[in-house]
Amino acid sequence: MILKTGQSLASSVDATTIVVVRAPASDISLTCGGADMIPGREPGGDGSSVDPAHTGGALLGKRYVDEGLGLEVLCTKSGVGRLEVNGTVLPIKSAKPLPASD
Repeated sequence: MILKTGQSLASSVDATTIVVVRAPASDISLTCGGADMIPGREPGGDGSSVDPAHTGGALLGKRYVDEGLGLEVLCTKSGVGRLEVNGTVLPIKSAKPLPASD
């Protein structure tokens, strides 16, 4: 799937929805709960058909990033399924440390 910045995607198996913050130039496979994400804001499932090997849940308001691919997404609705890109878990973006004020 070729993604565009600002594009909304929804899980086809649970309630997870995301927005693409930074899109890679290449074609990728973005999944949630082991099933492909679909364009739009309406989720396609209730979580009952999520593959147990792909649970872990996306957290509301968290950014998920793959620096190697140049992908960053923001979770706008949480769900049961785990976000994965090209078959690997998409990690939560770590916070930048604040500068010290001595």
